[in-house]
Amino acid sequence: MIASSWLLVAFPALGALVLLVGGKRTNSWGHLLGCATVAASFVYALALFASESLSQAADTTLWSWIPVEALQVDFGLRIDPLSMTFVLLITGVGALIHVYSIGYMSDDRDRRRFFAYLNLFVASMLILVLGNSFVMLYLGWEGVGLASYLLIGWYTDRPAAATAAKKAFLMNRVGDVGLAIAIFLMFKHIGSTSYDAVFAGIGDVSPGVVTAIALLLLLGACGKSGQFPLQAWLPDAMEGPTPVSALIHAATMVTAGVYLIARGAPIYNLTEDGRLVVALVGAFTLLLGSIIGCAYDDIKKVLAYSTVSQIGYMMLAVGLGPFGYALAIAHLLTHGFFKAGLFLGAGSVMHAMNDEVDMRKFGGLAKKLPITAVTFGLGYLAIIGFPFLSGFFTKDAIIEAAFGQEGWRGWVLGGSALLAAGITGFYMTRLMLLTFFGKERWRETTSADGREFHPHESPPTMTAPMIVLSIGSVAAGGLLIGGDTLAEFLSPSVGALQESHHGVLPHALIPWLTVLVSALGVLGAWALFGRRETPVQRPERVSWPVRAARKDLYGNALNEALVATPGMWLTRSAVFLDNRGVDGAVNGLAAAFGGGSGRLRRMQTGFVRSYALSMLGGSFLIVGALLLVRFG
Repeated sequence: MIASSWLLVAFPALGALVLLVGGKRTNSWGHLLGCATVAASFVYALALFASESLSQAADTTLWSWIPVEALQVDFGLRIDPLSMTFVLLITGVGALIHVYSIGYMSDDRDRRRFFAYLNLFVASMLILVLGNSFVMLYLGWEGVGLASYLLIGWYTDRPAAATAAKKAFLMNRVGDVGLAIAIFLMFKHIGSTSYDAVFAGIGDVSPGVVTAIALLLLLGACGKSGQFPLQAWLPDAMEGPTPVSALIHAATMVTAGVYLIARGAPIYNLTEDGRLVVALVGAFTLLLGSIIGCAYDDIKKVLAYSTVSQIGYMMLAVGLGPFGYALAIAHLLTHGFFKAGLFLGAGSVMHAMNDEVDMRKFGGLAKKLPITAVTFGLGYLAIIGFPFLSGFFTKDAIIEAAFGQEGWRGWVLGGSALLAAGITGFYMTRLMLLTFFGKERWRETTSADGREFHPHESPPTMTAPMIVLSIGSVAAGGLLIGGDTLAEFLSPSVGALQESHHGVLPHALIPWLTVLVSALGVLGAWALFGRRETPVQRPERVSWPVRAARKDLYGNALNEALVATPGMWLTRSAVFLDNRGVDGAVNGLAAAFGGGSGRLRRMQTGFVRSYALSMLGGSFLIVGALLLVRFG
């Protein structure tokens, strides 16, 4: 079956092609085709997973893609434990999101085109994780960027959506430059971009170049996964439809950066500095995302910054190298379940509340939306690390591995992860209380477009995927972490999981400490929002930390000051030099010749006597010059 693994990509790619080329003729059944193609990929992935031994990588070459002298790149796919783990997540959760979209987008006249973009997104993500070289990965990387641009900017009549799509596209290009330069360095120093050749030859490359490649790959990962300093686009991506938010934030695009670092494990194993930078970026980002998540009233924005924070945990884990590669993938998988469920639950709330996103206008919705409340609640318990749910197993393992580092690294990395766990308990409990419990504030106000609220449960096409994802939120963590099942499965791709026998805190203490800190966050949110009545209008007179968090801790201002403004001035300087310098010199030379020729042209009068006088004058000058040379 490995020889026909190209079908995994072909199914959704063909669906996108048929829906885009078929146009309006596919309107009546296009959404069904979109769901069927992704479901077919998932079923084929399950069959491949069950029938093949994945103890070692198996490559399939389809054709020679770039045969240019020394640069030989095949269009090939790699089937191994790491790629198949991502394939099952992408197609499984992706199929559920497709089914959910049938109900969510039922009133959109361009629903067929929406499913075409979803199929294109899934196909690109599958190329990214299945490619057998860094160039193939880059092909899927750019395809995901294009599809995300189209989906985030879906509501073309909203200027905010167009701005968010452009912002995502441009900020991802910054990271893509880093990934591209890393690939250039691989080819220059190793002579190939295939995984086998790069990993076999990276040991012969100088340590400085290895570190440079690792940091450039990290830059690419920061762009796709919304890590500092390229995290600002991710919350703005909420302008797209809610299924897009679930697809981008849970199972696909934001996990690409984690996949890139994990796939490049042989590179990062050779550079301790590179791993440290990855871990520090993850630790800083998980704190940044959790702090900002406390300040927003937009339910999707809170979940967006939650994603920034949770991906930070994964980046921290892969930065621990052999101590954390498998743990990062485990948390990525559990996150795919509970975060997709949370986003779909948020979409269900919006569906019931006239597309309203302000949590201050909700309250008491558990009575009106019981299925949504229960499934969302299970996702909430999983993400805060409630004992024996998915997030408890995977996040606790990462915190334990971080504290397992020696010296200041253990305190900084472990302390950051532990603090963020408490803050996660706070902002997620705040979201639950404001949305599903307390006073029914929606009776006192109207939605942004002036309509009254009439909350109701979503149709089965929306609730069924939420139920399936909630089951994963409960059970996935124990199945993946228990007995090191996933770690052993992934070992052929990322190496064996190592356990630290030292560290700054006893290992047995850390799970209890994590639960305690998370519980304190929950209690803090209950004290502030559960015991008190929440006003519908957001208070404007707040402390400076809240103001800073509402402004995304000045992340946009930082990017504006360090990147956008200098880039704008650099562009203006280049235009000035081009206009006044290069163009000025060329145009000045042309003007000089034009003016000179115009003056010379005036001497051509057409009168014979003028020409005779010119010849006589020239003769005198020649005779004078000869006499000067002879007697001078």
